[in-house]
Amino acid sequence: MSKLIFEDEDVKSHANMDYIQNGGHAQQNGIPAPVEAENADMPSALCCGATGEAYDLTKRINPEDKRLLNCRQVDVNQLMPLKYEWAWEHYLNGCANHWMPTEVPMQRDIELWRSNALNEAERKVILRNLGFFSTGESLVGNNIVLAIFKHITNSEARQYLLRQAFEEAIHTHTFHYIVESLGLNAREVFNMYHEVASIEGKDKFVMELTEDVLDPNFTTQSIEGIQKFVKNLIGFYVIMEGIFFYSGFVMILSFHRQNRMTGIGEQFQYILRDETIHLNFGIDLINTIKLENPEIWTTELQRDIYDLIHEAVEYEVIYARDCVPDGVLGLNEDLFREYVQFIADRRLERIGLQAVYGSKNPFPWMGETIDIAKEKNFFETRVTDYQSAGSLQWDD
Repeated sequence: MSKLIFEDEDVKSHANMDYIQNGGHAQQNGIPAPVEAENADMPSALCCGATGEAYDLTKRINPEDKRLLNCRQVDVNQLMPLKYEWAWEHYLNGCANHWMPTEVPMQRDIELWRSNALNEAERKVILRNLGFFSTGESLVGNNIVLAIFKHITNSEARQYLLRQAFEEAIHTHTFHYIVESLGLNAREVFNMYHEVASIEGKDKFVMELTEDVLDPNFTTQSIEGIQKFVKNLIGFYVIMEGIFFYSGFVMILSFHRQNRMTGIGEQFQYILRDETIHLNFGIDLINTIKLENPEIWTTELQRDIYDLIHEAVEYEVIYARDCVPDGVLGLNEDLFREYVQFIADRRLERIGLQAVYGSKNPFPWMGETIDIAKEKNFFETRVTDYQSAGSLQWDD
C-alpha cells in the first residue's frame, strides 16, 4: 500500500507532477499572476479515438479510451482494465482503513462529560465541532451522490466515489454515536448549521458552489461547464475537506493529546485519516481533468480559485474565533489564522498554483497524529492495525 499524503508534507499529488508551476511568475497584489492556458478558445478534446467515433459497447475496451468526463463511448460499467491507477489505489487505501464508530469505547468520555472537570469554554469547543462536522459530512456525501457521480464517466473513479460516499455516511453515524453516548441534545447539535453563524457561513459558502452543478440542465460538454464542475470539486475537496475540517481536527485532537475525551479523539483520528485520502483523490481528480482539458485552465478560472481560497480562509478564521474566543487548550485565533493560511498554501500548490500566504505550521504534531494503528481486543484476541477481510493481521 502506498504512503498517504498528509496536510503538512511538501508533496505533489500523482496527476500534477508534470505541470506544477514554478515560482517565477509575476504577482499582482500579492497573488501570483495566473498562467493562461494555450488554445483557451478551443473545444475540449474528443473523449474516444482520434475522431471521436462511437464504439461498439459489446467489444472489449481499450483503457486509453477511458476519460474522466464526457466519455459516453466507453461502457462505464466495465471497471477493468484500469486507466487511472491512482483512483484504484485510493479505493484500496479506503477499504483497508475501514472502521466503525461503535468499535470505539466512550465510557471515559461519558464520565468526563458528566463530571465538573471540563470548563464551559472546553465544552463549547466540543459542541461547536460536533455541530459543524455533523452536517458538514452530510453535505459532502450529498454532493458526491447528487452532483459529482453522474458527471464522472470513468469506472475506477466512480468506484472510489462509491467508497467515499459510504465513508461520509460512517462519519455522520459517528456524530450520532457521540451525541447519543454523551446524552446531548441531538436537535441542537445537528441544527447548528442554521443557528450558529460561523457554521452557517461555511456551509452556505460551499453549497453555493453546488448550485450550478445541481441544475438538471447542467452538463460538462462545454469549457464553461467543466470550469463550473472543477469549482465544485475545489469547493468540496480542497476547501470543505481540505481546509474547513482542519481547525476542528486540531481542536478535538488537542483534547486527545491531553488524554481527555479519548473516545471522541480516536474517532476524529480515523476521520482525519479518511479525509486525507478524500483530499488526495480530489486533488488527483482535479489535476487529471486539467490534464485532459487544458483549455479550461484560464486566467479567469485561476483568479476565481485564488478568490475562493482567500474567502474560505477568512470563513475558517471566523469559525476558529467563535470556538476559542478567549483561548483554550493553548489554542487561540492567531495560531489558527497561521495554520489555516499554511494549509491553504499547501492546497494551492497541489493544484498547480502558487502559495500566497507564506505562513508556517504552528501544529507540526498534526502530521504525526494521523499515523495511528487500530488496536482492539475482540473475544480475547488482539487485532493489530485493524483492517478488513484479507488485510487483517491477527496476533495470538
